Amino acid sequence: MDAIRFISCLFLLCLLFSTSGYSRNVSSRPAVVNIGAIFTFESTIGRVAKIAIQEAVKDVNANPSILHGTKLKIYMRNSNCSGFLGLAEALKFTENDVIAIIGPQSSVVAHIISHVANELQVPLLSFAATDPTLNSLQFPFFVRTTQSDLYQMAAISEVVDHYGWKQVTAIFIDNDYGRNGVSALGDRLVERRCRISYKVGIPPNSGVNRSDIMDILVKVALMESRVVIVHVDPGIGFEIFSVANHLEMMGNGWVWIATDWLLSVLDSASPLPSDTMDSMQGVLAFRQHTPDSDRKRAFSSRWHKLTGGSLGMHSYGLCAYDSVWLIAHAVDAFFNQGGIISFSNDSRLPSGEGSSLHLEALSIFDDGELLLNNILQSDLVGLTGRIKFGLDRSLILPAYDVVNVIGTGFRRIGYWSNYSGLSIMPPETLYTKPPNRSSANQKLYSAIWPGDTLITPRGWAFANNGKQLRIGVPIRVSFREFVSQVQGTDMFKGFCIDVFTAAVSLLPYPVQYQFVPFGGGKENPSYTELVNKITTGFFDAAVGDIAIVTNRTKTLDFTQPYVASGLVVVVPFRKLNSGAWAFLRPFSARMWIVTACFFLVIGLVVWILEHRINDEFRGPPKKQVITILWFSLSTLFFAHRENTMSSLARFVLLIWLFVVLIINSSYTASLTSIFTVQQLSSPIKGIESLKESDEPVGFQVGSFAEYYLSKEVGIPESRLVPLGSPEAYAKALQLGPEKGGVAAIVDELPYVELFLSRQCTFRIVGQEFTKSGWGFVSSCFLVFPRDSPLALDMSTAILALSENGDLQRIHDKWLTQSTCSSDTSAIESNRLHLKSFGGLFLICGLACFISLLVHCFQMTRKLHRSAPVESPSPGQGTSRSGRLHRLLSLMDEKAGQSKSAGKRRKLERSLSENDRDCEFGRNPMRKETERMAGATPP
Repeated sequence: MDAIRFISCLFLLCLLFSTSGYSRNVSSRPAVVNIGAIFTFESTIGRVAKIAIQEAVKDVNANPSILHGTKLKIYMRNSNCSGFLGLAEALKFTENDVIAIIGPQSSVVAHIISHVANELQVPLLSFAATDPTLNSLQFPFFVRTTQSDLYQMAAISEVVDHYGWKQVTAIFIDNDYGRNGVSALGDRLVERRCRISYKVGIPPNSGVNRSDIMDILVKVALMESRVVIVHVDPGIGFEIFSVANHLEMMGNGWVWIATDWLLSVLDSASPLPSDTMDSMQGVLAFRQHTPDSDRKRAFSSRWHKLTGGSLGMHSYGLCAYDSVWLIAHAVDAFFNQGGIISFSNDSRLPSGEGSSLHLEALSIFDDGELLLNNILQSDLVGLTGRIKFGLDRSLILPAYDVVNVIGTGFRRIGYWSNYSGLSIMPPETLYTKPPNRSSANQKLYSAIWPGDTLITPRGWAFANNGKQLRIGVPIRVSFREFVSQVQGTDMFKGFCIDVFTAAVSLLPYPVQYQFVPFGGGKENPSYTELVNKITTGFFDAAVGDIAIVTNRTKTLDFTQPYVASGLVVVVPFRKLNSGAWAFLRPFSARMWIVTACFFLVIGLVVWILEHRINDEFRGPPKKQVITILWFSLSTLFFAHRENTMSSLARFVLLIWLFVVLIINSSYTASLTSIFTVQQLSSPIKGIESLKESDEPVGFQVGSFAEYYLSKEVGIPESRLVPLGSPEAYAKALQLGPEKGGVAAIVDELPYVELFLSRQCTFRIVGQEFTKSGWGFVSSCFLVFPRDSPLALDMSTAILALSENGDLQRIHDKWLTQSTCSSDTSAIESNRLHLKSFGGLFLICGLACFISLLVHCFQMTRKLHRSAPVESPSPGQGTSRSGRLHRLLSLMDEKAGQSKSAGKRRKLERSLSENDRDCEFGRNPMRKETERMAGATPP
């Protein structure tokens, strides 16, 4: 408050006092304690509060256990809803040495009287002043015994968010109560990504008439928002609903929300006139929640008998009743702590000598701070529930009832509490459970909305103020299939335009719009500048091939995309030069080396396992080496002729032939692919290889790809080349970096597909990409300002186009690709590497190792089993070879040399090649030799 005005009022009101002394009571527990109460007696709140305070004083005085013999005496003053009269009446309390003041009910009066309470150090307990700013440190002696509008506005914002509304209109009374309440509402809505799109104040005096309210509501009807929040006094509030009903603003599509002023009237007044109730059908309202209890029910019954049913009890009356009990308990604690009720003059005030102001009559409560601390530290249970203050001097656990006006009364559809948000269960039952503010847990019962409908209103409508939407449209010079201006006219055509007009036609309301061209027409405009003009209000929306990126989503809303894409790399391709050594391309160098080594290893292992028992693996060293090489290489074609006799050798050969089968099949398939399918090659394989190279990269003028490549991928700007058309794309790629062109082009997939539909000598390499942390990239959006309700409806319409097939038909009309369009998959020739066959080689190697190990074990075992051989007697051979020599001698003697020459040579070979059979007791040629010699061995 203005300090000069306050001081002037102070001096003026001091004329009311003529006493020059001051009263002083030094008793530690006096017989009577004076308290004051100031409010508007004839108001909706005041009529109930007056009776409630009187009854509370009677109850306190009738209970000796509270003040232990001390009585409370109440002095009531009427503020008449005037700050000036309220100040005058409050200063009169100094005549009675009051130690606490109950009231006022008005936030405007509370602001003024709080200055007096601060100076005189008298606690001020307001049961109905809900202005959130009264909790500031500026008013240390102000104590609110009701809920602050800060919490009521939080409840309203959660209801708005619960039903999915994004914009509201606020009608408020233009004083401290209305302005500060709506300011708190705006802050709470912003926290939930909602906002007040239009607010209008009503003068707080009685000079406002029906015509003024009608002018205000006509302006409200021209706005987009159909959610109206009314935060006014009861008299103005009912007039607003009456005028709104007259203007047919209480029908389908509208939402009206009244703050707790409405329920204070409905709770306390006898049934309102039918025309008044008819004008409020479907309105949502709020009321401070007071838990049900036996004490509350008993007081309600007593109240009904006391008033004869002519006056109902509202939540503010309950707060007024509890305020008296709160003071009584605080005074008792005050006396128990040794507090003394005493007053002293304010030395800062000038002497009253020679003046009729008598400023010396103003006295300060000496122990006012002690009583204030006892009030703030109180913890008791009243009719309104638990009374305890938090650190911000507000009551803990604030809660509200959410009420729906229906018929001749109202119905509670749920609750809101600062503990768990919206629920259909009373807050006191939720306090025993962990807080749960998940969206699934936020529930309300169904409401009946204006127009007697159960369907939740959309909450907004297209503005009916004759203003056309200014839709920004980029003037493209390339890829005009998406959007282009019809030459010589202000009309546009293209894929994006057709989708927009088709979606608008599906909206359930008419939309007036005009296309506004953006760009110079010589090159593609900057899309960043286009979307920035939406945030500044120059455009209401934009239509075109606009991509969504992270920084744009912070200030804009995008509709459902109708062409999704990412960035891709386009490069020129050249025919592969097959050459004389093309047959080596299927395998990598390491694969060739390892395969060749395994061929030699397998041949060597088989030789080791076979040469002792297989004649085909015996002979001179040169012959054995050739046999090893021939055998191993011939297995490649399964043409080996050498037979294997050892089981271990056959096991190794079986595994190896399986490996050869796989290698042979893979080689054949890869070589076939090289010469038939994969006939193109490029040094650029994707974004990573493009980044590592030093060659220039092309991008589309106006595209966000320039920023992405330089800032996100890390390609220097010196390597980036702007290109303005598909023809420039083709020319730059054909020239290549050697002749001033580019090595590759990075652009969005829809543009690249159109480009490749006409150019068959270029291809896409790699996959679509966006860097981690970068927003999802998608082309072709409708762009609207942040939280625009039209964006949601347009998205729904686009989905409908997709479902009924119209979107695909529009796509085929403008963006149909020709047959030369290539597959978007990578087409580089992939060689077969060693890692692809590692398992096979491992199995084969293990088979060789195990076979050699078993063979060595068998040979060692046989050597150990062989016993020492004694010296033969004369005439006996030492072995089978000796016996064979004797048989040869007998054959020579009996048959002659000429007749047995061939068989003799065969036996001689047996001497050199089959000596080992004697060791094992075997002689495969024994019978034949004996038959030829005609003798038996000795």
